[in-house]
Amino acid sequence: RATSLREGGQIARLIKNKTPPMRGDTMILRELLAGVPLTGGSPDLDMEISSISYDTRTIQPGALFVALSGDKTDGHRYIQTAVDRGAAAVLCERPPEAPGPWLKTEDSRLALALVSANWFGRPGDGMTLVAVTGTNGKTTTTSLLKELLERVTGARVGLIGTNRNMIGEAELPAHRTTPESYELQSLLRQMADEGCTCVVMEASSHALAQRRTAGLTFAAGVFTNLTQDHLDYHHTMEEYRDAKGLLFRQCRQAVLNLDDPAGRWYGEQVDCPVFTYSENKDGADLSAKNIRLFPGHVEFEALTLGSLSRVHLPIPGGFTIYNALAALAAGLCLGLELEAMTAVMPNLHGVKGRVEVVPVPRAYTVLIDYAHTPNALENILTTARDFTAGRLICLFGCGGDRDRTKRPIMGAIAGELADLTVVTSDNPRTEPPLSIIDDILAGMEALHVEPDRRAAIAWALDQGRPGDVIVLAGKGHETYQEIDGVQRHLDEREVVAEYFAHAAAPRQKTGGKAPADVI
Repeated sequence: RATSLREGGQIARLIKNKTPPMRGDTMILRELLAGVPLTGGSPDLDMEISSISYDTRTIQPGALFVALSGDKTDGHRYIQTAVDRGAAAVLCERPPEAPGPWLKTEDSRLALALVSANWFGRPGDGMTLVAVTGTNGKTTTTSLLKELLERVTGARVGLIGTNRNMIGEAELPAHRTTPESYELQSLLRQMADEGCTCVVMEASSHALAQRRTAGLTFAAGVFTNLTQDHLDYHHTMEEYRDAKGLLFRQCRQAVLNLDDPAGRWYGEQVDCPVFTYSENKDGADLSAKNIRLFPGHVEFEALTLGSLSRVHLPIPGGFTIYNALAALAAGLCLGLELEAMTAVMPNLHGVKGRVEVVPVPRAYTVLIDYAHTPNALENILTTARDFTAGRLICLFGCGGDRDRTKRPIMGAIAGELADLTVVTSDNPRTEPPLSIIDDILAGMEALHVEPDRRAAIAWALDQGRPGDVIVLAGKGHETYQEIDGVQRHLDEREVVAEYFAHAAAPRQKTGGKAPADVI
């Protein structure tokens, strides 16, 4: 069961008071290895280490090199290169047979996380940390929770996520949902130095399986949902579920979606106290009542522990209810009052690339959304249908070098829920675009197929009529497209703007009147 709000309130007060330790420019190897499980090695443990690296291209003299086994390459192959470039010691799972400054461990990814935490002075120990995992909803939930914490407590809050990292209001680039452990600890150090006392982060299944968050303790771990994705990496839904469940081994409290089968499963498996939320189960610790959906917002009543408070959130979509409940539940576990949180929710913001309305000079609506899984695509199309007066047009593709089994499923969803469907490319990566499209078409009959995403967007915009809603799904916040392993600039907002600028050019040149469908 959940801890009491009185106990949680102690956490809320600590958010404003924590000050993490600092570190110097070098560190004694013995201190750097504190807490790291070693199974062998003979280096001088009193030597000074000047840096940490898991990539030989960044090796500096005096560095500790950590050999990681990856999907595409194995760092153990480059141990001698690391030594040649000045590494003072090597932390690895399989040391070379020749004598050398080797340190052996059974899990070099765990070791990297722990030495990184030590190197940066364990900044996570001095801040209140919250992690959100699940297939969909992580980005919106973390953003909502960050704003709730800032507006209710006045704390400076860090954010680590898919489309951005933030220190208070300042934005930093994000390259993956959860950074590698060294970069993660570096980011936490920077956040601590900039005055953050709380950090809210997304925890991907890859990151949890690869121990990137090892060494951190989360005040709360939040689970949103589990739907098909990443089976190219995890192979089965059970493995995928188990990978996400690793988060709760690092949490003081689990916040679980009681409406999701995996959430109920975690509730029976985890060792930490559990707080549940639900849209339709009265047995949950937090539930939503009297739900009302509108084109630009949602409204519902949040009920918990005998307290009832009205919620108005200016983000449309039925799935927004779950994101809001997850954020509110986490806030309750941190000791925030329900009424204080719901009072500020009308002023919260959506996230770029999530049900994002793109302004266009036509009498139809264009939405950009990150939906790239079957469940997410179904959610955005169902949401868009609620406020579509005309036709619902869906443009989407699937990523290359990723789970192929979801492609026909997404095709079937788009074919069933949209009036017109345009199948195009997402991030083909190293796969031939037409091969990916063929997999999608196995589940549907598309109205139009265009591998070139720019051309596909133009075609979709050409089809728009007054009252239509055009959903550009899959890219969301991304401003690139990866083709043949190369990232090329592609911002769908710019593509839409260029389309209308080109369409307006002849009219501006001749001074003619605008067509009747332009407003």
